[in-house]
Amino acid sequence: MASSKHNKLCSFFYLCLFLTLVAAAEPQTESLLTLKSQLTDNFNSLKDWFINTPEVSDNLVACCSWSGVRCNQNSTSVVSVDLSSKNLAGSLSGKEFLVFTELLELNISDNSFSGEFPAEIFFNMTNLRSLDISRNNFSGRFPDGNGGDSSLKNLIFLDALSNSFSGPLPIHLSQLENLKVLNLAGSYFTGSIPSQYGSFKNLEFLHLGGNLLSGHIPQELGNLTTLTHMEIGYNSYEGVIPWEIGYMSELKYLDIAGANLSGFLPKHFSNLTKLESLFLFRNHLSREIPWELGEITSLVNLDLSDNHISGTIPESFSGLKNLRLLNLMFNEMSGTLPEVIAQLPSLDTLFIWNNYFSGSLPKSLGMNSKLRWVDVSTNSFQGEIPQGICSRGVLFKLILFSNNFTGTLSPSLSNCSTLVRIRLEDNSFSGVIPFSFSEIPDISYIDLSRNKLTGGIPLDISKATKLDYFNISNNPELGGKLPPHIWSAPSLQNFSASSCSISGGLPVFESCKSITVIELSNNNISGMLTPTVSTCGSLKKMDLSHNNLRGAIPSDKVFQSMGKHAYESNANLCGLPLKSCSAYSSRKLVSVLVACLVSILLMVVAALALYYIRQRSQGQWKMVSFAGLPHFTADDVLRSFGSPEPSEAVPASVSKAVLPTGITVIVRKIELHDKKKSVVLNVLTQMGNARHVNLVRLLGFCYNNHLVYVLYDNNLHTGTTLAEKMKTKKKDWQTKKRIITGVAKGLCFLHHECLPAIPHGDVKSSNILFDDDKIEPCLGEFGFKYMLHLNTDQMNDVIRVEKQKDVYNFGQLILEILTNGKLMNAGGLMIQNKPKDGLLREVYTENEVSSSDFKQGEVKRVVEVALLCIRSDQSDRPCMEDALRLLSEAENRFK
Repeated sequence: MASSKHNKLCSFFYLCLFLTLVAAAEPQTESLLTLKSQLTDNFNSLKDWFINTPEVSDNLVACCSWSGVRCNQNSTSVVSVDLSSKNLAGSLSGKEFLVFTELLELNISDNSFSGEFPAEIFFNMTNLRSLDISRNNFSGRFPDGNGGDSSLKNLIFLDALSNSFSGPLPIHLSQLENLKVLNLAGSYFTGSIPSQYGSFKNLEFLHLGGNLLSGHIPQELGNLTTLTHMEIGYNSYEGVIPWEIGYMSELKYLDIAGANLSGFLPKHFSNLTKLESLFLFRNHLSREIPWELGEITSLVNLDLSDNHISGTIPESFSGLKNLRLLNLMFNEMSGTLPEVIAQLPSLDTLFIWNNYFSGSLPKSLGMNSKLRWVDVSTNSFQGEIPQGICSRGVLFKLILFSNNFTGTLSPSLSNCSTLVRIRLEDNSFSGVIPFSFSEIPDISYIDLSRNKLTGGIPLDISKATKLDYFNISNNPELGGKLPPHIWSAPSLQNFSASSCSISGGLPVFESCKSITVIELSNNNISGMLTPTVSTCGSLKKMDLSHNNLRGAIPSDKVFQSMGKHAYESNANLCGLPLKSCSAYSSRKLVSVLVACLVSILLMVVAALALYYIRQRSQGQWKMVSFAGLPHFTADDVLRSFGSPEPSEAVPASVSKAVLPTGITVIVRKIELHDKKKSVVLNVLTQMGNARHVNLVRLLGFCYNNHLVYVLYDNNLHTGTTLAEKMKTKKKDWQTKKRIITGVAKGLCFLHHECLPAIPHGDVKSSNILFDDDKIEPCLGEFGFKYMLHLNTDQMNDVIRVEKQKDVYNFGQLILEILTNGKLMNAGGLMIQNKPKDGLLREVYTENEVSSSDFKQGEVKRVVEVALLCIRSDQSDRPCMEDALRLLSEAENRFK
């Protein structure tokens, strides 16, 4: 009690001392101390903001020595407050800034300030030159000045990047005649760009990207003749690019990417004689590239990708001597790659993939500039790889897949010591693989699959110390043997050489800690499997099917975990997971017959004994009930479905039964095997205790040594499935959104809130059920498909793999819902290879979402979540917890 009183007295004393010091301080110091008291400073960044004694002089400002505070030469007035990157939080009232009439700079960027930004700052700081509030979480409307008139007449720099402002863009800022930098990007501003933004007198930098702006881009922006940098993309405008932008004579950087623009490129852009970077990708621009674009000789970066541009590359591009980046991918262009592109002296990045280009690549490509990255994949190019493509010695990515290239691979590729990634798959290359891996030390990814290569795999592949992906599959005449030390390549994770006519034996598995995938199906590999594979601790997938392997599969768990498909069609291979090995002795036929007769006799005796045991054990039924099921004995339940009535709405293994109280339940029959009995019963118990609004209720189960009858709630099974629900809700985006989120919540509960996790195992539309009068989805059939194949010693591995399958199937389910069933069971590879814009257009059409519809952004983000879930590499997929979070962010962002 005495200690408590002492603490209270101490607290009171320090409070009085603080108030005394604040009261004694001059106004500027007092205001900063007040500001500090309002903020959350968990890292004590403002620890030196205090005063020990009141200042003797009224003229000197005590706070001039504090961190982030700078005063004038005689320390009589604060001229700069810089609180950037100090991990501060809280809201600002604004009143604490009214006394800083001489302030020139205010920087509170990169913190966690929230709430509305105080309008008072715009009222009294007439000398302010620089205001930086970027990278915070300010919300609400941006202050619109004092009755339309701001006192910040001297402001030169205003940066509000990455906040949560909403409402229209502030018009009054256009009255700030001295403003040179205006950055309002990365918030939630709506409406059109004000036409008044074309009246800035001295503006040099304008960034409005990444908002929710709409409407037409005002032609008045062409009046900004002092502007050198303009970013207004990543919004959803209407109409075309105003040709008046061609009047912005000082412009060096123009970015209107991802902005929903249509029409074509204005010829007037040729007047932008100082333009260095032009980014117009991810729009709906069409027609040909105007010849006049080649007159902008200052261009360094040109990105027109992901549009609907057609026609050929203009010969006028010969004038772009400074061009380093040329990106025309994902368009509808055709013709050849003109020789003038190969002559550009500064070109280092060439992206023209996913078009309709044809002909041969220019023979001089790579000889006149330091080409670093070339991607011409998915076109109709033919001929050979230009001999000098790597002659300048800096090429690090060569991507030519899915064309009609022929000829041999030039030995000069081995001289490209900088190469990191080579993708030449799906062409008609022939001859031997010329790589000397010791000469390309940085190579990490090679795909030469689906060609006509010969001569085997280079023997020195194990010297490729950074190689993690190597695919040579579907080269039917490759031949040769597997290099002896292939598995010891230190970084190799994926090795694929299926359908390559490879012969010989499997190399010894040693020093193979990094390998995760081995695919060698459809070859002529012979010999026996050796148990040294146990050293491959990361191996997750191995396919040795359709070879000539013989002998027994070692009992090593790595071999055993691969599944039957990994070893199929090896006629002389046996052992789990294939058929058991039978060793036939060379005894005489009589001995064999005697043994057979004895065996038959033993089998009859064993069968009779088993029948007797089963008959005795059949009556030993036990009952397990969960919440929601009245207390019944096993006999009560069994009598209710002694002759269960088949149900048309459920699978053959499922039926209906009426319990003694009149409750109708769904009954599922499971056959038990001794080795799996405890696993199945444990999982069923866990499933019954897993209760969630988005899961079908498991009411209980009764079992004996051979059978389990599982009882389910019947209400949902008499309702509708997802496919039926969608027939009536094709145009209802809110319903679709609720269904997708509900399914995600159910899966998230199973994966992350159940310990151990319960994979669903069979996520598909027919297993999503509803009450007739509700749209809240419930997941049925969860847990069963994976449970029936589960063994105790591999539970963790199975759960991990099945959770990944759930995520993948959830992604497919999203696409099925969004396309009203048109993309039902669509393969992930097919979707990933489909142009994203085409997929989005299909989804928008199916859901009647127009370009001006506020829902478009939300729909797009849901599609992006689906695409993440169906990525081919499991490590790139989100977990269900992250998928649900991304869906929630998509919904909240567009509210």
